[in-house]
Amino acid sequence: MTRPVVLIAEELSPATVEVLGSEVEIRNVDGTDRPALLAAVAEADALLVRSATRVDAEVYAAAAHLKVVARAGVGLDNVDVPGATSAGVMVINAPTSNIVSAAELAITLILSSLRNLGRADASVKGGRWERKQLTGVELLEKTVGIVGFGRIGQLVAERLRPFGVTLLAYDPYVNHARAAELGARVVELDELMREADVVTVHMPKTPETTGLIGAEQFALAKPNLHIVNAARGGLIDEDALYEALSSGRIAGAGLDVYSSEPPTSSESARRLLELDNITLTPHLGASTSEAQEKAGVAVAKSVRLALAGELVPDAVNVAGGAIDDLVRPGVALADRLGQLFTVLAGEAPEVLDIEVHGEVASRDVTALKLSALRGVFRSVVTEQVSYVNAPVLAEERGIAVQLVTDENSERFRNVITLRGTLRGGEVVTVSGTLSGVDQEHKLTEVFGHALDVPLSDHLLIIRYQDGPGLIGTYGARLGEAGVNIAGMQVSRAGSSRGAEALVVLDLDESVDRDFAEELGAAIDARSIHAVDLVY
Repeated sequence: MTRPVVLIAEELSPATVEVLGSEVEIRNVDGTDRPALLAAVAEADALLVRSATRVDAEVYAAAAHLKVVARAGVGLDNVDVPGATSAGVMVINAPTSNIVSAAELAITLILSSLRNLGRADASVKGGRWERKQLTGVELLEKTVGIVGFGRIGQLVAERLRPFGVTLLAYDPYVNHARAAELGARVVELDELMREADVVTVHMPKTPETTGLIGAEQFALAKPNLHIVNAARGGLIDEDALYEALSSGRIAGAGLDVYSSEPPTSSESARRLLELDNITLTPHLGASTSEAQEKAGVAVAKSVRLALAGELVPDAVNVAGGAIDDLVRPGVALADRLGQLFTVLAGEAPEVLDIEVHGEVASRDVTALKLSALRGVFRSVVTEQVSYVNAPVLAEERGIAVQLVTDENSERFRNVITLRGTLRGGEVVTVSGTLSGVDQEHKLTEVFGHALDVPLSDHLLIIRYQDGPGLIGTYGARLGEAGVNIAGMQVSRAGSSRGAEALVVLDLDESVDRDFAEELGAAIDARSIHAVDLVY
């Protein structure tokens, strides 16, 4: 019997190759040599890469037998995941391989900032002996605020407790019981910024979290604050950070990530290089031999499962088991509805019902539930979300998830609805359907307002009290900002002036959070959400 061919396109550890085993035929190619890669992948059943090999439509077209692409690392920037899905190729990565390394680096940056280690190293190497000028502070009995309390944030908390610190945690999706187990008190971001002596950031980067810590937050901080970011560049507003550090508003900082990398490529980041009270490292979060080894071994195990036709926990684009042909087109829709729900809710629901209405409800729609959950958590956690770990993430956060099916559907042939009850009792709902021969994604309901509008990549959703001239106001503001409206629909809760209106604007490009908030304030909106969806 012919053994499956596993093509290794970049250098992997001997342990990785050993895990693949003798049941496969291992071949090697230089993934950066494009002609060689395309020739070699023609006979491959599996392709293993790191970050240098570009896996795109051209590769899939050349790979008639390819079943799985494995990225020995966390990110997937070099792998075309939608293209793989269209080609029927499973994509795998190692989402938790670097979490310990990232947590340890965050703690290293905290201690380096508190003890001026970067400046001290440069001082001694420069022939100086500046003990008095480089006096630091102890971590003992300090208050540490952890912004983002997912897996890495929790690892940081576990490792900080022996230092004798008080822990605060901010995360809209935090499990309060788990935080308490780790000795952390859950607070709002403003309270954390006021009370903390040290802040460490561990959030994913989304439109909502970009610039999460800026001038307003630094204005609340103690002058002895030290802040570090080893998560994603841009979570801390670099201009605001520069002003806070250079003016003495805060004491110090440590960064491993930047809005543009290397930092010399961005004016806001480049100015930080001028400061003495900041420690800078070149994105070393995953750069340990252990993390690289874990990544390779993890994906090798997953490749073996994939080639054996078994369930693969780290698959990012394929749900376990066969999906009914009637159900399959709704998988991507459910994911995008989950993403939209998270933006509108802004926090973890206590209860989340995933409802499937229509003829599709007579089939096994488990894949729709898993896909919706994956969408919900895409922008909530720093690790890659798969169809297997998404239910675990919900359970860890104390979210009661139910799948509800009903073969009756009033307005459309099939409808998927996410209905979540928040801690304060508010219910957030979003619904969507597939329309026409092309199975276009349509948004059919938001916050109880009936709609029939494309569920496009860039949306602006506004709730406000209806009145004359308001459409002209926000339309003009968007026009002045150079943002084109591709389409829109207004839904009103009542027939009279003054009723709540909800408008969904289909935009050609995304708008940032600050602009959206200014726009909402101009029309006294009840809420405004800029939404960017991905496949």
